[in-house]
Amino acid sequence: MSAKLTILLGGWILSFALSLSGLGQTKIPVCHAPIPTKLKLIQTTRPRPTKKSHVGMKRIPAGVFFMGSHDSQGRSDEYPIHQVRIKAFWMDETEVTNAAFAAFVKATGYITTAEKAIDWTTLVQQVPKGTPKPADSLLAPSSLVFDPRDSPVDLSDYSQWWTFKQGADWRHPEGPGSTINGREKHPVVHVSWEDATAYAHWAGKRLPTEAEWEWASRGGLLNKIYPWGDESVNILPYKTNSFQGKFPDEDQALDGYKTTTAPVKSFPANGYGLFDTAGNVWEWCSDWYRADYYKKSPISNPLGPSSSYDPDEPGIAKRVMRGGSFLCNDGYCSSYRNSARMKSSPDTGLQHTGFRCVMN
Repeated sequence: MSAKLTILLGGWILSFALSLSGLGQTKIPVCHAPIPTKLKLIQTTRPRPTKKSHVGMKRIPAGVFFMGSHDSQGRSDEYPIHQVRIKAFWMDETEVTNAAFAAFVKATGYITTAEKAIDWTTLVQQVPKGTPKPADSLLAPSSLVFDPRDSPVDLSDYSQWWTFKQGADWRHPEGPGSTINGREKHPVVHVSWEDATAYAHWAGKRLPTEAEWEWASRGGLLNKIYPWGDESVNILPYKTNSFQGKFPDEDQALDGYKTTTAPVKSFPANGYGLFDTAGNVWEWCSDWYRADYYKKSPISNPLGPSSSYDPDEPGIAKRVMRGGSFLCNDGYCSSYRNSARMKSSPDTGLQHTGFRCVMN
């Protein structure tokens, strides 16, 4: 975990994180700065699954493709390009919406990671021996919220635009006082990998593998940069919800959405009928993240590595995220590309992170 996160929480809680990661003052490449991490929280019992249904899903055909970056913007973990064979499956045509997630919570009473206080009995096992318990206010329920800037900042320091905010969760995307009323068709956010997995289990589905996700996002097009082809994301008409302007202080909102999610289906679907596989919100995948996995990935239906290793933060196990978000732009990360990879710990929720599900 980066030393910059001490600024995020403004105090004790993350001051020990540097000793866990062993990163020292090493600079992280701008385009692959890790997403901030929420500390481990109490688990919620998995709800019982509902009856399986393909309603709202698209059948993704079996096929073979070359996985990885086919353009100059690719990062090191998007190589080498390698052949992958995928069997047919079903995928949600949209990201899971607030309305759908609300139905899950109503049926099960589920409490998300962001709505729980950090469990000191768990946390004490992760920090140096003898570390005193912090104030309860520092262990309160919270999630990561984008904090818009009014002037340019150092793009290698994500604490400049991310902050842990108490009371931020899926019902309150921007924190206390915000609401999802009127945003029922927006993708649910502030959901951890654990939350997404619980929902998928209840819905009789699962999270996609990283390989399934990329194959589906490509929509039947071969070796293209984006779900729609190779045309720049900045050429009209706009094809995704992203950040137009100079990140993070000048979102011109030319696509109609200023540093916020858009309702699902606001932009055209790809060739397989899937919406928003580029931009809007990051989407959790089932795989553990390893930067070097492509060097040894099997050809047929890869499930990801058996464990996680992120050289940027080697002490933190992470899951894969795909698709980019409303905060992506060409001047910072361009992660709305089909091949772009991101990662975060399974207990982290953020304002720009959601998910969609698949079925066999």
